[in-house]
Amino acid sequence: MAKPPALRGAHKHHDGQSGADKTMEDSNRTAQYHPQSGYVYGDRQNIFQQIQNDEHEPKRTHNLYWPFCDHGEWSLGKFLVETMMQTEIDRFLKLSWFDVKEKPSFSSARELLSWMDLLPPGPKWCIMQFEVQGYTTAAPIHLIWRDGLEVAKSLFGNPIFTQNMSFDPLHVGRVRSESMESGSQQIEHSRHRQTGGLEMHPLFLTIGNINSDIRMKATSHAWRCVAYIPIPKFETHSDYHTILKSCVWHNLKVTAKVGEFMPDPFGELRYCFTPLVAWIADLPEQLMITSVSKNASPITLATHKQFGDANRHDPCTVEHTLELLYILSKSVNPWNLDRFQKKAKELLLLGIHLPFWRNWVLTQVFIFLVPEILHTLHKFFFNHLLQWCKEVVGSDELDACYKVIIRYCTDDWTRASRYPAHHRRHDLGAAPPEFVRAICALIDFMYQAQNPVHTESSIEAMQASLNKFHDCKVAILEAEACRGKSSVKEDFYIPKLKLLLSFVEAIRNNNGLIQFTADVSERLLITHCKSPFTRTSKQKDFGEQIVHILDREEQMRQFDLYLLLHQHNHALVNAVVDEDEEVYATDPTMAWVSRVAPDEQHHFSAPRPIWNHFTKGILSDSANAALTVTRSPDGSNLSWPDVMRTYGLPDLRHKMFSTIKIWSKFRIQLHSTFRPSIIMPSQAVQAEPPSDTFPSGNCDAIFLDTDQGANNPGSGPPRRSTAKLPDFLLHPLLYVQPFHIVKTPEDLEDTQLWKLERVYAPATQPKTRTGFVIPIMEVTHAAELVPVYREKVDRSLTSATSQEHYDHFYLNRYADKEMRNDLGPRLDAFWIDKMTNSLINLT
Repeated sequence: MAKPPALRGAHKHHDGQSGADKTMEDSNRTAQYHPQSGYVYGDRQNIFQQIQNDEHEPKRTHNLYWPFCDHGEWSLGKFLVETMMQTEIDRFLKLSWFDVKEKPSFSSARELLSWMDLLPPGPKWCIMQFEVQGYTTAAPIHLIWRDGLEVAKSLFGNPIFTQNMSFDPLHVGRVRSESMESGSQQIEHSRHRQTGGLEMHPLFLTIGNINSDIRMKATSHAWRCVAYIPIPKFETHSDYHTILKSCVWHNLKVTAKVGEFMPDPFGELRYCFTPLVAWIADLPEQLMITSVSKNASPITLATHKQFGDANRHDPCTVEHTLELLYILSKSVNPWNLDRFQKKAKELLLLGIHLPFWRNWVLTQVFIFLVPEILHTLHKFFFNHLLQWCKEVVGSDELDACYKVIIRYCTDDWTRASRYPAHHRRHDLGAAPPEFVRAICALIDFMYQAQNPVHTESSIEAMQASLNKFHDCKVAILEAEACRGKSSVKEDFYIPKLKLLLSFVEAIRNNNGLIQFTADVSERLLITHCKSPFTRTSKQKDFGEQIVHILDREEQMRQFDLYLLLHQHNHALVNAVVDEDEEVYATDPTMAWVSRVAPDEQHHFSAPRPIWNHFTKGILSDSANAALTVTRSPDGSNLSWPDVMRTYGLPDLRHKMFSTIKIWSKFRIQLHSTFRPSIIMPSQAVQAEPPSDTFPSGNCDAIFLDTDQGANNPGSGPPRRSTAKLPDFLLHPLLYVQPFHIVKTPEDLEDTQLWKLERVYAPATQPKTRTGFVIPIMEVTHAAELVPVYREKVDRSLTSATSQEHYDHFYLNRYADKEMRNDLGPRLDAFWIDKMTNSLINLT
């Protein structure tokens, strides 16, 4: 951004270097800061430092917890306000227990809440009642809101995000990661129904300066609610309800025409702008925002009968829509709803003549309306792809497939609310090959679209998958899989299908789309709507109640961390520290608390951090995987005959050791294949012996890199960190049974998966599986195998027996996005092994 006139600022970066022409280089990418950004115009207090200017701060000179007497009373008061309604607090304070115990300083809920209202405030909530002139509603319209600019300032100046915030646009070469625009805003809203039939749209706001990994965590509080938009019920014909509700919505907007001076988390003053860079909404909300009807695309000029084709249409620009509205408004009074609506429909408009974005500087609707992963991809899969597969394969057959391989499936899996994404491709054996190719191509596109990091080659591959679907989609119609409410459809007039064509350009404009998923808002609905709203008394002053509840929640959360920092004499600026090369914690509050007062972490609610096994575990030969077992084995001092009998392994014979310790599982941890500095959660690999629940044992599949190291158990200790392990863990070994690759993706053009075959010892009757013992350091990945069902599933099988019944399997590249990204070009370098027995240690 350019410097404001007549001002001179110092160009500054908080990453150890400075200079407008600074360039970063590493093995994966090069990046350069924008030459006219990052200026600092002096010092100003961040939001925690501003607490020291609070009118009641002098009273905290001698008592940090004023108006509470000490830390214990503050904790009690905070707990009561967070978990109880006023009547419950009063009942608690009147318990006879306080007849013999010291009572708190507050004697009633009213007094306690009044004390909480004395805490340093954040952006204040307001409530206002208004009406739409000329139209009546079933109930008064109450808008609960707060100043969006003040909320943006509180986020920008919050020291909690110091380690996770950028202040300069960064041009990245080779790899596209995430945009960093000072003050840029992202907005998200969802629909919520409150007790008593009250409906509203919560509106959430964040800033693009905060790293996407942090924004995607609802518990990090990087999203702030700025309004609860009412959905009034107008006493008019139902055809006009949408128009009138939308008019109410469009009367609200955040404007940013000129810059604003804001303090950053370091307490330095910056000149910021707030362009609208992303608005996260589902399709109906996108249509409302763009002011177009359901027969038109909110992103392009495509119309209903063009939704199914593969052609790219011109974008629906601000200028185009405003020109249509201008022409229409000249001929018809916009407030004559009957005539205006009819004329608007002829132009494929919704009937909103003053859209909120019409004078928002630097705004282009087809850019800020980003594709939303949850509704555009996942729900599209449920509503269409899954239904097509059920029509071709049959619901009962799909249910049987999943009951065989999914241990937590429901009685009717195809109707379950949580369809397992990583098994979508393997159950179409009875479907025509061209149909399978179309389904698989679209699923490939869905996985590729969710990559957190993109390269030009990955974008091209994603587009190629979508092109492949369009080339093969006629097979879906030929199979009569596409059905309407009463008959077979012969078209693909699906609005969301057309939206998929906009993904490539959206990634180039806004980078990784996974950061815009509505999964965050689903969680925010619980924390900002359902939980606070259940603590109201449902009386007529409901609006006033919710405003006070929301204010207090934010004040208590901020003041609690301020007290901790003050108590430990820590600076109110979260200074940058030397970052570890490996990142395994994503909650910014907990990261700060862990440095200031590690013993106080249990007082703060946050996700459990990922345990870093690379510091204390056993490293694989390639050092790419960390492997761990428990200190206590599941069996000790066992003989070879005991192990052979327990696990049913007649070929397990080894005379080098007299006794054996066994483990029934170990854990493996990897780095992210998209961003190698990030450590992924560890994964358990099971190797349980036969039992009543699992008659043939419960064993998982693994990848081995047999080119690294030797297979000799006595070849020396494994690579590990400097942490000391018990002597009996110095030589961990595995017993494994191998699989051979019999088909490659090039051989299977429909599913494009690897097909594996179980290995048996030659010339044995009955057939005996072959196995061998290897060092644990040869393990590189956990894997997932799916049986090849052929035409029908054996209905006598269960999830506990299917893995041992079949001899042929597909290797599931789609177990998760990391596996899919990592496995493609590297499979030929690995052995594929089925781990059929326990982790063993020979002593």
